[in-house]
Amino acid sequence: MPLTGTLDVRPGEADLPLVVPSGEEPWQLERVAQLQLLYEIDDAAMLSLIPPALHPTIPPTVFVNVLKVPDSPVGPFTMAQVRIGCRSAARPRAFLRRAYCDSQAAVEVLRERWGYPAAPGAVRLEKRHYEVVAEVDVAGTRILEGRMLSPEAISGGDVQYISNVNLARIERDGATLTRLIQVDPDFVFHSAERGQPVVDRLDPDAWQLPGAKPVFPVSASYAVADIQMPHLRYLVDPQKRPMEAVERI
Repeated sequence: MPLTGTLDVRPGEADLPLVVPSGEEPWQLERVAQLQLLYEIDDAAMLSLIPPALHPTIPPTVFVNVLKVPDSPVGPFTMAQVRIGCRSAARPRAFLRRAYCDSQAAVEVLRERWGYPAAPGAVRLEKRHYEVVAEVDVAGTRILEGRMLSPEAISGGDVQYISNVNLARIERDGATLTRLIQVDPDFVFHSAERGQPVVDRLDPDAWQLPGAKPVFPVSASYAVADIQMPHLRYLVDPQKRPMEAVERI
């Protein structure tokens, strides 16, 4: 039998973002810089990090993604995510429990339109000629330090960003349901680089991913791309088995 997650999402439902689907036009974000660090994690927490609707990756993985948006409908912002690699049925996805963003206006819209479990934090992404550095501080405590060393130019076609599944509440047919919301932006790349991933610090509890301990570096990329945020299309009931869980909006 395929492995599925064991995380019970019900205890924290009251704190989840509330999404009300609307017909608003998707955001078009230009020349967004993004750092992605991919690590294998300790397999002791492989199933407890994801709900029953998702399969784990084998080996289990964690993605660190930090985006620097120079302009948006709510102004510039920088956002960090730490996500767990998974599959929704046969499709590769990344499960997000917590994000931090340095713009309160962006936090509110990201929560309301796409179900990002975002909270305010000091997020920094800086590119130097020999490395790219990402840091996140919340209430004066450093919860993330990551780097990409020795960058080398590659084609944007060599970069793949896995779509999110964000845990949120959503209003449908007069009811409020807890669902995993698929968020699958489109990317048009201007430049891309790869390098050596280094995670110097990651506080799993601050990212609501207890046990997500990075143990083996896999890959790192840094890219500049235009991003179109999507209309919502698919929901997943987190407590159902994978093949029974998908719903179309």
